Amino acid sequence: MERREMLRHCLLVLGVSMAGPVSAFDLGRALGAAKSFTDAATVDDGELIAYYSQMSQEMDAGNVVAAADSPYGKRLAKLTRGLESHDGLDLNFKVYLTEDVNAFAMGDGTVRLYSGLMDMMSDDEVRYVIGHEIGHIKAGHSKKRMQMALATGGLRQAVAASGGDARKLADSQLGALFENVVKSQHSQSNENEADDYAMGFLRSHGYDRQAAVSALEKLDKLSGGGGGGWLSTHPAPAARAARMRTQLG
Repeated sequence: MERREMLRHCLLVLGVSMAGPVSAFDLGRALGAAKSFTDAATVDDGELIAYYSQMSQEMDAGNVVAAADSPYGKRLAKLTRGLESHDGLDLNFKVYLTEDVNAFAMGDGTVRLYSGLMDMMSDDEVRYVIGHEIGHIKAGHSKKRMQMALATGGLRQAVAASGGDARKLADSQLGALFENVVKSQHSQSNENEADDYAMGFLRSHGYDRQAAVSALEKLDKLSGGGGGGWLSTHPAPAARAARMRTQLG
């Protein structure tokens, strides 16, 4: 395939118009974007871990992290003792000092809890959240999301190459990846799988499994006031609480 025809094919795949002279495009950037789009699914686990680690560092730098000797740091250390290497995963835990009720995990083993969530939950309820987030990591739920986000990044590069204003978005890739990978809503099947993992996590460690139900019921009450945070990425707490209750027998 000749160079112009290759470019036309790549841009059609990316949804970018070929109108106007070819000289209006940065050919190298556009073709690189097309490669990013078509090759996103082939990104290996090592590369994905590197992207997650970069996002984790960016998030830690942009938030106030509880010191190890602070009340939140000490409580987290107690709740996660022995979990640094768990179920074949290398995990790391921190608390962000904010009133937001939230928690998230990334594919490199990052688990972050927000102090607002810890304030409203008992120790075993926090353990349920920790188990749930580990469940997302173990199941690889964010892998496809990361691949699609990388493909979207390639599309933005192509738009920038055509003279559009997407270059700024491409330059803020870490923030865009966090929004598209970590903050986007989980599917119901993913939620159920992570909840089942959390229930098994509580059972295997001898913690109160009722905490899975009570934590979700607290989140459901919070959702009545608009919700946000963990509720926006982990939906339907009432239905999930009812489902968890059936597993207590």
